[in-house]
Amino acid sequence: MFGADVNETGVQPVWVEVRNGTSEPLWLLRPGTDPDYYSPLEVAWSLHTLLAQDANSRMDDHFDRLGFRSPILPGETQAGILFTNPDRVTKLLNIDLFRGNGLVPFTLFLPVTDDAGRAAGAQTRFGYPDAQIADPRDLAALRSALERLPCCASDEHGPDRGDPLNTVLIGELPEIVAALVRRSYHRDPHPVDATQQVFGRACDVVLRKQAQAGAPATWLRAWLAPLRFDGRAVYVVQVGRPVGGRFAPRGSASLVLHEDVDEARNVLVQEMMYSSGLARLAFVAGVGATSAAGLPAMARGAHYRTDGLRAVLFLSTRPLTLSDVEILDWEPPHLDWRETDARPNAHK
Repeated sequence: MFGADVNETGVQPVWVEVRNGTSEPLWLLRPGTDPDYYSPLEVAWSLHTLLAQDANSRMDDHFDRLGFRSPILPGETQAGILFTNPDRVTKLLNIDLFRGNGLVPFTLFLPVTDDAGRAAGAQTRFGYPDAQIADPRDLAALRSALERLPCCASDEHGPDRGDPLNTVLIGELPEIVAALVRRSYHRDPHPVDATQQVFGRACDVVLRKQAQAGAPATWLRAWLAPLRFDGRAVYVVQVGRPVGGRFAPRGSASLVLHEDVDEARNVLVQEMMYSSGLARLAFVAGVGATSAAGLPAMARGAHYRTDGLRAVLFLSTRPLTLSDVEILDWEPPHLDWRETDARPNAHK
């Protein structure tokens, strides 16, 4: 289709077709699919050759024609290419269609053809038998159930010696993924993620914040919990970042958890406020507070300190603003952080 190997440029092209059955024009919002999307001419430029002005111009025109174009008028069908950052095994494709009275969002889970033969590509979403799923009747019962969830994952050191479970996401997977993709999170499992286990299994979903030049970034490991609330799934989550953040060595297989796990949790909360998908926010106990003198020891020499709370995020498909977010009166909101609080001698 392109006359060149676009995948070699680090770009993942996705063919999209939209049939507009409404009475209004629709616009596909590219940043909703990938906040760091590539324009067609940007991709074409990366494939230019020296001293070939005519060929490069034809290439520009070809890529420009292939790119997806808006608007999609009522009753019409529009097809084209979106040039995105790559996902492995499964593409979490978010499509936001804007119209005069709101947003029409879709989230699709697409197998990545080049990775179809990998073992991870054969995984299916984990599910519990109905008899094992608790269904709290109200917010008070939900709070109690969330506080009883495990404090931490298990790892090679034994039960509750893994990373802390400092976040809960409530919503169906497409709702959760749509909000996270809008904030540059992509599916990106690493071998080290499988060392963390909750409910006797490795994490069901791993996403990482898109960082420049392949630098290590914030990770989000999620496990489906045996809970539902208002018909929606409940995921217990580890949110963390490596020591050194984006300055940590690229491609390292032995990243160490940064000890200020509350900072990573709080930044995720604030990002979800901007995602247009956050409906409610609360904080609950359950992780267990740690002091400067007693930081838990974990694998690879990691330690962490925390106020002991986990953030609870209720996600929705409806486009929401900051003023729409309801903060539940559970534990006092902990939305800020200071680097000095993360140092072992900060409170001496």
